[in-house]
Amino acid sequence: MLSKIGRVKVIWSRPLAGTPKTVTLRHEADGWYVSFACANVPCVHLAPTGQEVGIDMGLQSFLTTSEGEHIENPRWFRASEKRVRWHNKQVSRRKPGSKRRKKAVKDLATVHQTVARQRLDYQHKAANKLIANNDVIYHEDLQVRNMVKNHHLAKSISDAGWGQFLTMLHHKAASAGREVYAVPAQYTSQDCSRCGTRVPKSLSVRTHVCPECGLVMDRDENSGCEIKRRGQRLRGVPGMPGAESPAREQNRESPAF
Repeated sequence: MLSKIGRVKVIWSRPLAGTPKTVTLRHEADGWYVSFACANVPCVHLAPTGQEVGIDMGLQSFLTTSEGEHIENPRWFRASEKRVRWHNKQVSRRKPGSKRRKKAVKDLATVHQTVARQRLDYQHKAANKLIANNDVIYHEDLQVRNMVKNHHLAKSISDAGWGQFLTMLHHKAASAGREVYAVPAQYTSQDCSRCGTRVPKSLSVRTHVCPECGLVMDRDENSGCEIKRRGQRLRGVPGMPGAESPAREQNRESPAF
């Protein structure tokens, strides 16, 4: 029973957990949806695995872990761009207010809805896999709103959906009893994850080669290892691989005059 509306027939996707507090109705391309915000929802904590991982978000791969696993970037919008462009033309060719235009608008909305759902489903599966296999997850503290101001990368970044994925990862981790930490993103792709030497490289250089310790590693994998090392330092984990003393870290990050 909804205020000022009355009884509404609902097809349930799953039983409610907890106590319903608010109800939200939204209209999408294929119909109406209702979502419930519930309080006192029981958390189901997963068994500890003893594993920690750092993840580097990217455009070539959706993410790369410190263990060397690359999760593919499907580029859902890029794959459907021709369909979107065709439906946009159909909308512009129809007479405003006509039934054919309304149908064209609905068809265009359906294409966008399909892309959004493909992206969301893919992110759910990637987040679930990370949380199931790791107790602690480290990621860069990305300022996505600032990054999309780069007009050359804005479409690709929006298509990857980094902000949506990281928000989802934090919520899922809290429900599963896992920990997620955001670490400063500066120089994670430049610093060597073994010795800490800063190795400047452009975006076109995909392999990290350290002139000091001789480490040769995929650029994104090195970044994932560096993110993990920084996260462990922030947590104060002693004796972990790649961890450094506070004095050495302060000397590394101090600007040269």
